[in-house]
Amino acid sequence: MAHRVGIVGASGYGGAELVRLLEAHPQLDLEVVAAHAQAGQPVASLYPNLPGDRVFDDVDLGRLTGLDLVFLATPHGPSLQLGAALRKAGTRVVDLSGAYRLAARDFSRWYGEEHPAPELTPDPGQPGAAGDGDDTAQRAVYGLPELFREQISGAGFVANPGCYPSAALLALAPIADRLQPGSVIIDGKSGTSGAGRAVADRLHFSHVHADLTAYAAPAHRHTGEIETWLPGDLGAVSFTPHLIPMSRGLLTTAYGTVADGTSAADVQAALHAAYDDEPFVHVLAAGTFPHTKALAGSNGAHVSAVLDERVGRVVVTCAIDNLGKGAAGQALQNANLMLGLEETTALTSLGVYP
Repeated sequence: MAHRVGIVGASGYGGAELVRLLEAHPQLDLEVVAAHAQAGQPVASLYPNLPGDRVFDDVDLGRLTGLDLVFLATPHGPSLQLGAALRKAGTRVVDLSGAYRLAARDFSRWYGEEHPAPELTPDPGQPGAAGDGDDTAQRAVYGLPELFREQISGAGFVANPGCYPSAALLALAPIADRLQPGSVIIDGKSGTSGAGRAVADRLHFSHVHADLTAYAAPAHRHTGEIETWLPGDLGAVSFTPHLIPMSRGLLTTAYGTVADGTSAADVQAALHAAYDDEPFVHVLAAGTFPHTKALAGSNGAHVSAVLDERVGRVVVTCAIDNLGKGAAGQALQNANLMLGLEETTALTSLGVYP
């Protein structure tokens, strides 16, 4: 029997990517594709890669609560309200925004507003996902399967990670116990689709073409997310995002000072131990660096590391598709786990190349 699902925010890039993925899912029936301003418009009028008669639906909470699972592909403001309402009704939720990725006190710090539903925010200790009658099970679980698969499986509420944190955490988590606190620096570069579909002057073609710029340093909201979910006690990290002139793709380069006695072989062994059995993460040979284009359209991630023994620092790179493993693909991976389905259903680790 197929599970009935819906998307709120289906007119955005992440929501539309979910529509594309769900159209090929054999066990999920996409019944609602809701979009506030575009309600009533044909989906194909915005996304010609999604032909057919489907039109964007109104955001109808009553209809959404009757579904088995709802994806929230909205900004964090609407997700704060919809996430709480859907969970109160007992509907499973995967939230792609930043609304429920941080504990309430940290949300207030990084988002500059009080959280309206602190009882639903995650516990960084990641309590197990028990039955819906257990108070702890009402809290959102941070949805990076490679770190928290056990908690995600069967959960009712999952906070899908941000695109930059997904790549940064995949790069650093396996070697976190070998890094010196306070030494981590992260450089992230993302395609323009990561900024969303809304019209903005800085995203005009004539502005981004042949250009590269940093933004939002040193207090980008994803910094707090990385610090919260990076294993161990590494303290504050420095993170600088950059906008690059391509539609999709994300590359993170992370640096950290290693503990005394750490060898290049130790770093490689840690990466392989973490990911050799993972369906979507592939460890490249040392000295071989990831290409964003190789992951386009996929839920895959490529990771590689080199140790600079001269300065005692490791350099770890991770490439993903910011709309795939950085958003919609990972959301579907989480939904599969939540509903007890095969984790890889309707997903691939192989990108479209060239």
